[in-house]
Amino acid sequence: MILTPEEWVRQNTVQFLVQEKKYSKSAINTELIVELNGMKKRADIIVFKQEKPFIIVECKSPSVAISQETFDQIARYNLQMDADFLMVSNGINHYYCQMDFENQRYLFLKELPKK
Repeated sequence: MILTPEEWVRQNTVQFLVQEKKYSKSAINTELIVELNGMKKRADIIVFKQEKPFIIVECKSPSVAISQETFDQIARYNLQMDADFLMVSNGINHYYCQMDFENQRYLFLKELPKK
């Protein structure tokens, strides 16, 4: 596998989730296929809790600015997965959100919850 800038961000984010947030490696899947409107997409990282998606992470290359489009992309993935938390990172900037399903929006957080 070639270590692209995005892959570097993905690998470091997995380490962050394991070492800092204490999620087990076995609860973390990378590049999981998500089907949206008949099209297959890949979610960069999904943390499962009791066999349900708990956190979805979208990784971008450090040269890619995080934009509303990035949040729209991860929100579309979450329409299929119903994860409680979302994370977007380009290795430099990290954003964390908690889903508010009742009001169909996400709330920004200072950090993700620990396991």
